[in-house]
Amino acid sequence: MIDWQDLQHFAVLARTGSLSAAARDLGVDHATIGRRVASLEDALALRLVERLPRRVALTPEGTAIAALAAEIVGTVRAIERRALGYAAAPVATVRISAPPAVAARLIAPQVARFHRAHPGITLVLSGAARIAALDRGEAEIAVRLTRPDDPDLLIRRIGVMRFALYATPDQAAKAPADWTFISYDSALDHVPQQAWLRSLLSGRPIVFQASDLFGQQEAARAGLGAVVLPRFLEDGDAALTRLPVEPKPPPRDVWLVTYPDLKRSPVIRAALAFLAQVIGLGCPVAASADESIISNGGSGCRDDENKRPSVAPQKAASP
Repeated sequence: MIDWQDLQHFAVLARTGSLSAAARDLGVDHATIGRRVASLEDALALRLVERLPRRVALTPEGTAIAALAAEIVGTVRAIERRALGYAAAPVATVRISAPPAVAARLIAPQVARFHRAHPGITLVLSGAARIAALDRGEAEIAVRLTRPDDPDLLIRRIGVMRFALYATPDQAAKAPADWTFISYDSALDHVPQQAWLRSLLSGRPIVFQASDLFGQQEAARAGLGAVVLPRFLEDGDAALTRLPVEPKPPPRDVWLVTYPDLKRSPVIRAALAFLAQVIGLGCPVAASADESIISNGGSGCRDDENKRPSVAPQKAASP
């Protein structure tokens, strides 16, 4: 008889490629991963991995079993999502993944309102640059700046993040030829606003790089140079002023993502409505853009909250 935990640990090891990465993914130690994989090998009477000094390599048999194990893990996750969608428990936890600035400045300040409307629902907010893997159960809902291409996901366009170039008044008083700049590090050169900034340089220097917006923001406030920031982050802040530049930075769509099975749950629907409201206020969609609900694969999910959102969350609907 195959132990499900053994199979799950092996599937994660096959996906991540090393004992240390698999241990981090599952929140266990290296020895547990090794013991589980050895147990699966004993149960199947097969050698599944070659143990190398810094990584593991799948044997041909291991590669075949890993593909089947990934399908089984995916099916188990789908069962868990379907069960959560059917559940109507008044007390629940909803895990949300969002970009750091969106999590800290748009979502977190409004959670108290959500809690008053839904005291039985606990939101767990992860503000991380890394995209959470919904298919591996890392979150129930994700807010993303890139439209996912997974046809199984339910995707809703809930906002447009607009950017501007900011600097202190002293920096802004300089001639544009004397401006200096603050940016992401080179690992994020593919980000649209970073590419726009580099196109603007014309030989002018980038004097500081940071991997997160908050570090860039603080450097700009200290008078180091001009920085590209989301307008919701800096508009109305007296420390920085918006610089007149053409062309303007490219906007980015904000997407709300979950699985259709989860949307059956009134708890998930309440969280989705809340996120659409608060992000829609901070990053409003242009009036001409009305394609706010999109479902990959053409399944045609309609927008039930297509009006400009109010701040106060709505009560969860009945299943």
